[in-house]
Amino acid sequence: MKAIRIHAFGGPEALVYEDVPEPQLKANEVLVRNHAVGVNPIDWKTSGGGGAAAFIGELPFIPGWEFCGTIIACGADVSDFQSGDHVYGFVRFPKAASCYAERVAVPAEQIALLPSGCNLTEAAGLALAGLTAWQALFDHGRLQAKQRVLILAAAGGVGHLAVQLAKWKGATVIGSASAANHPFVSSLGCDQVIDYKEQKVGEFLQDIDLIIDGVGGQTGIEALSCLKSSGIMITLPSVTKDEVIAAGAAQGLKVLPLRVEPNAAQLCSMAKLNAEQQLQLKIAATYPLEKAADAFNDIASGHTQGKVILTL
Repeated sequence: MKAIRIHAFGGPEALVYEDVPEPQLKANEVLVRNHAVGVNPIDWKTSGGGGAAAFIGELPFIPGWEFCGTIIACGADVSDFQSGDHVYGFVRFPKAASCYAERVAVPAEQIALLPSGCNLTEAAGLALAGLTAWQALFDHGRLQAKQRVLILAAAGGVGHLAVQLAKWKGATVIGSASAANHPFVSSLGCDQVIDYKEQKVGEFLQDIDLIIDGVGGQTGIEALSCLKSSGIMITLPSVTKDEVIAAGAAQGLKVLPLRVEPNAAQLCSMAKLNAEQQLQLKIAATYPLEKAADAFNDIASGHTQGKVILTL
């Protein structure tokens, strides 16, 4: 089968489109023929030697942790799925999952069935960013109806899903985005949108119950001034998490990092919302699998609106 492999950590030029052996199916796994796979910042960071590179083991390495496709075989002890099922998932993280390939063997307990009404290309980019948003808002942030939540980078992959999930929960949602992205973020249901280039959120907001920080660094630190004394900030960028956490601690505020985890039950909930058009993924761009390097260059810019997808 065809796949993208990395034989040495490096930039986009290190991605090689080549023939590789088909994965061997184990008990409790299903073999999926991929329709599309999501591209995420953790992918290019890991391929460059950062991110989750410490968990990858020996090279060569096939990148990718999220996918959408059709089951073509089931291993022993798999009873919840059958050949022909459309499924999606975020699997094995932070160990290698090898999703940038025509076929992938995945743990059955980490995937979800897609109801009719779900777009397969859209579903390919929903799992990782969606689970990040879900776990930040609900598992760690404990968001409740009528609370006020601020989402930094509200137009991004995680941010635009977090806006929709927070509105679904019944929260008042404020998003930060560039002026060009205000119409998009407003269309998602944001009650207020702030231009992060022209306005400092701390000068306009206060009494925020929950902040989802998708930016980090000085932007994340400055946003702490909006937070209630009893509030919570979830900071997502791993590179700057320590400095944002320290700034929060110095002010007596609760700041938590997040490493997203596979969760089939949450995938099922999001798939249902997607089928009901209550949770929609914005696709910034699609590339064929062999153009993965172009996708990496795109997402590394940090200015994509929504998610980048590789199609097969």
